[in-house]
Amino acid sequence: MKEDNVIREKGFAFALRMVKLYQYLVKEKKEFVLSKQVLRSGTSIGANVEEAIGGQSKKDFLSKMNIAYKETRETHYWLRLLEASSFLGHTQADSLLQDCNELLKLLGSICKTTKFKITN
Repeated sequence: MKEDNVIREKGFAFALRMVKLYQYLVKEKKEFVLSKQVLRSGTSIGANVEEAIGGQSKKDFLSKMNIAYKETRETHYWLRLLEASSFLGHTQADSLLQDCNELLKLLGSICKTTKFKITN
């Protein structure tokens, strides 16, 4: 993978949004439990993409990308829960969920393509 690739940049940008979301939830909404969960899973996505880029093999790369995909699914859950519990407004949640869905599509495609290359 190239050093300046789309998933790497989007994963980092999303992690930064999660840090800012955490700060907002803690300071403005006084929410300390769900915010910690979404921070952990949301920042883990980009970290696992970085690890994948430095993977020792294609299988190692695929494993880390699969973990990033699962962390994105988890983040999607926490964002939905934050909206349903009124800690996030619809507009704010929708924007975050759109970014999350974009990551899911990219990571799903990367995992599928890599798995195909490994098995063929």
